[in-house]
Amino acid sequence: MALINPHINFNGNAEEAFHFYKSVFGGEFAKIMRFKDISSPEFPVAENEAEKIMHIALPIGQNILMANDVPESMGRVNENENRSKISISAASREEADKLFSGLSAGGNIEVPITDSPWGSYFGMFRDKFGIEWMVDFDPKYNGKV
Repeated sequence: MALINPHINFNGNAEEAFHFYKSVFGGEFAKIMRFKDISSPEFPVAENEAEKIMHIALPIGQNILMANDVPESMGRVNENENRSKISISAASREEADKLFSGLSAGGNIEVPITDSPWGSYFGMFRDKFGIEWMVDFDPKYNGKV
């Protein structure tokens, strides 16, 4: 069964924020990836974006708080709204497809669901009510991160 976790977008200070959250909640980061970690000829990363956080995850109880820095090429995040997404960690590729297609119906797909450069099966959209979602299946974590 899918897990639902909060995901926050930052304007370059995701790492600082997550060290703060870690100091409050405790625990250890489950994952930290920088944009340079996924750079390739097919997915080039600008030098000024290389050290920014592509994905960070902090387990808190049964949930995982996740975030990233939004690349400058995508514009700044409005820090008063549209800053967070609901992230679904699917238990299978089939479940990811079902959830993506069901929830995105009538909405706007931002990233079609497909194999990502970081190794998971991923898609992102805004549903017909304006809520932002990400659907991810990573076979290494089987719906856990």
